[in-house]
Amino acid sequence: MKARTRFAPSPTGELHIGGVRTAIFAWLLAKHTGGEFFIRIEDTDQDRYVPGSTRRILESFQWLGIELDGGPDHASLARMKTNEDFPGALADGEYRGVPGPFVQSQRLHLYRQWAEWLLEHGYAYRANETPEELARMRQEAQARGQTFIFREHMRLRHDVRPDEPHVIRMRVLPPNGQTVLHDAIRGSITFDHSAIDDQVLLKMDGFPTYHLAVVVDDHLQGVTHVLRGDDWLPSAPKHVLLYQYFGWPQPVWAHVPNVLGTDGKKLSKRHGAQSVFEFRDQGYIPEALINFLALLGWALGGGEEQNVFTRDELIARFSLEGVGSSPAIFDYAKLDWLNGVHIRMLRDDDLAQRLVPFLQRADIPIEPARDVAKLTRIAPLIKERIKKLTDAAPLVDFFFVDIPIPPAEALAGKLDRADALRALQATLACLRAVEPFEEPPIEQAMRALCDAIGMKPSQLFSVVRVAVTGKTVAPPLFGTIAVLGRETTLQRLARAEAQLR
Repeated sequence: MKARTRFAPSPTGELHIGGVRTAIFAWLLAKHTGGEFFIRIEDTDQDRYVPGSTRRILESFQWLGIELDGGPDHASLARMKTNEDFPGALADGEYRGVPGPFVQSQRLHLYRQWAEWLLEHGYAYRANETPEELARMRQEAQARGQTFIFREHMRLRHDVRPDEPHVIRMRVLPPNGQTVLHDAIRGSITFDHSAIDDQVLLKMDGFPTYHLAVVVDDHLQGVTHVLRGDDWLPSAPKHVLLYQYFGWPQPVWAHVPNVLGTDGKKLSKRHGAQSVFEFRDQGYIPEALINFLALLGWALGGGEEQNVFTRDELIARFSLEGVGSSPAIFDYAKLDWLNGVHIRMLRDDDLAQRLVPFLQRADIPIEPARDVAKLTRIAPLIKERIKKLTDAAPLVDFFFVDIPIPPAEALAGKLDRADALRALQATLACLRAVEPFEEPPIEQAMRALCDAIGMKPSQLFSVVRVAVTGKTVAPPLFGTIAVLGRETTLQRLARAEAQLR
């Protein structure tokens, strides 16, 4: 069965990484089955609307490299409460059979139509209690030690006309019955109707609540599998009932486990980065972030243990059967490790391109047109040493800017000055003669030099390393010297020699 899934965020701020994890599950399921994945913007709560949120949400998926089979186009983004259009938006509103529009505030006529249908068929009613009246009812219930649940018999006015301000509430039928949710992850869950309120479906301003909109939209847009966080479980019976009232087939329900910090508490700002772009700016790459998020609550099972997945491998292996019901733990140590693995999997030229903005941010004067070729030569020297793209700057800065002449004490290290000076003088003579000036001949010549001057490789190489890089820890020496080139290397060695003399 081809799955059609969606991710339906609200434009109320930055997209939380836990929501992105759920979206990745939905995307992987759709792609695994040859189906479609789309994004729908749920902007019916206009009071909490944050300008720019929709654009940032869509740009997050663009950076992750998740191709959409449907979503808001240029025109619909421009018609939102604030103009959310951006160059990377989809070109039109219909993709691979998924019907739009993909912005809920542009679908209000549909919610009104189906709310009226529920009224006509006895599954809903009009009510006009004021916020103050409802607050008083809630206070009275609390005074009695009860949970406030609004039911039809509690209405203060029973003759509400269609032409006066009112809300439309759903009836929970039968009032004392039960609803069973069949969940692909958690099995069958029974809900007593006595604990379910008569939910507002359509507000006085004509906007729907989440509960009506999500059911209408999912059905009309052909959603076959509803994947969402398990914090939506209390609302699930209302949605099951609405599907039953409309006579529509139920989708496959799958409530995925929440993501917790290593302290066992719900993931929040105190645990670190929260949005996709925070992770991007901290030097994580999308391949690793998708791999890591997919493992938050999902595993291959069947005794198979695998942690590193390419995008294609995830799509090929993902299934709902592998999603567990226990909360997932967001472990930065594992993310850092995975990020390092995926960095090492990049082509050298790809890594070089990705490093450019991070080096520029570190005030290293990188010009892409001029320096990417050199960065491509540097990439294999640092791949094994970085876990994040932000780790690269201190390992490569000396390739692009001149270094201060190291102090004599730093050059000599554990050697006395006379031996350090002898090491530099011998290296100068050695490297002037190396042909071609490439890594293998450089390594061969310098290792032979150690025997010639009676010095351990660790002693000679440490003096040379500080002289040419200004650092005690740097990328592999012979590759570094080859990239620096003969002229720069000899110049820095000569300055260091003069410092020791």
